Amino acid sequence: MTSNPVGWFEIYVQDMPRAKAFYEAVFQGELTPLSNPDPEGFADMEMWAFPMSMEGPGAAGALVRMAGCPSGGSTLVYFSCEDCAVEADRAAANGGSVFKPKMPIGEHGFIALVSDTEGNLVGLHSMA
Repeated sequence: MTSNPVGWFEIYVQDMPRAKAFYEAVFQGELTPLSNPDPEGFADMEMWAFPMSMEGPGAAGALVRMAGCPSGGSTLVYFSCEDCAVEADRAAANGGSVFKPKMPIGEHGFIALVSDTEGNLVGLHSMA
């Protein structure tokens, strides 16, 4: 492989206003609406994209609310941070919880694991 293996991610949620407010507060950025790619097949689908640059490195992604797709799934997405302890604290202050506080992972920096307001486990990664 010559590129990052993850090109897109989706975090499935049940309560979009609550989940959107959580992620905007934790990462201090505004999510933007995405149009439904299949209104005939998924009339009730709602998507909100994280800030992204399609030309930059890393993966872009969105929160998704769709009937039949439960939140609290088994996919673990790691968000890049300056200091993952800061975002972990914001997660706890905005209705989530800290599952694993900041811990070293050797030469690869640090990680923390938090649960969002929908029960999804989310990873935070930083070099400091």
